[in-house]
Amino acid sequence: MDAMTSGYRPVIAEICGLNWPGLGEADLSAVAWAYYYFSIQFRENLDVALAIHSDDEQLKHLAREECDTDNLSPWPEVAVAGEKLNHDEFMRRVLALSPIDREVRRTIEIAGEQYLRDARQMDDEARAMSIASYECGGLEDVFTAILRAQQWGTPLLEGFRHFLVKHIEFDSDVMEGHGALARHLVPDDRIRPLWTAFRDLLITAAPRLTT
Repeated sequence: MDAMTSGYRPVIAEICGLNWPGLGEADLSAVAWAYYYFSIQFRENLDVALAIHSDDEQLKHLAREECDTDNLSPWPEVAVAGEKLNHDEFMRRVLALSPIDREVRRTIEIAGEQYLRDARQMDDEARAMSIASYECGGLEDVFTAILRAQQWGTPLLEGFRHFLVKHIEFDSDVMEGHGALARHLVPDDRIRPLWTAFRDLLITAAPRLTT
């Protein structure tokens, strides 16, 4: 296979090309639940990267921006001014703001736990380098695509949109943003399974994405 079909970047493009504008509030809430599991995976992969590169000051800086930080605070009923949280904990609290269908939630929980098990079994070097693919434009592109959705009318979705907008802000500065702190990890095609698993998790949560 050539790089265009075997690399991870086409998977990012595929995610961005999903039917984000066609999602209703229930679909988008399901996406927020799926993203919560990704946010756990992100933090765990960042921990792996720090374990491998224990003297890397740029990764330490990135960890301070993603973990035990108040850069998403305050947000109503989620975090008070100055409260420091891991970003996945912020998302967990956001999910509690509005209910979703019980069966949908159970489906996502099962798929999300399997997604985490699969990610944890991957090679540590691949997990570490995935951080660069996330921070150097990958997640910025995905978040921009998600924001093409039209319906954000619940407290859960308002909190999720806040999370997305802030992360685009964090990642978009070429010189000072999160991407600048991670690009030296230089991802390669070993990380493709992480991106395909994320795509599949999103589609499992919100099948309307493929229509």
